[in-house]
Amino acid sequence: MKQRRYTAEEKAWALQQMSAPFSRPVTELAKQTGITTVTLRAWRNEAKTQGVQMAGTGKRNGRWSSADKFRAVLQTAAMSEAEISEYCRSAGILPSDLVLWRTACEQANTPTQQEPVKDIASVKRIEQLERELRRKEAALAETAALLVLRKKADAIWGKDEDE
Repeated sequence: MKQRRYTAEEKAWALQQMSAPFSRPVTELAKQTGITTVTLRAWRNEAKTQGVQMAGTGKRNGRWSSADKFRAVLQTAAMSEAEISEYCRSAGILPSDLVLWRTACEQANTPTQQEPVKDIASVKRIEQLERELRRKEAALAETAALLVLRKKADAIWGKDEDE
């Protein structure tokens, strides 16, 4: 089967239809134009890699990768409020999400938990208790072994009545 060649105008029109404000689904556009969904998705992905914001890609707040969120924060860092609003509309995100992402980026290198302050006395007490526990476990194991041996000896030779 021979592959059909599409003109640059057809490709540009299809990309325009898939981006904001139209945001038409790929399947709908494929049915209308006769261009395969594979081709349309390839064009959309190619446009996205070139930095074109494509709305209608199914990407919601939860589906944005960490790198995409960081890229969005960088792109909007120097924008005015109106430009940010337009960017958010074209990207299909809320401005409040962008604020959250920016906050997360700013706090990325802050430690999540403070290191617990170790009290020297409590550390020594813990070590002492661990030593005592090991000693008692060894004594218990020895006692259990002696009881088992005594039962075996009684089973072999019988119980002495002297005892």
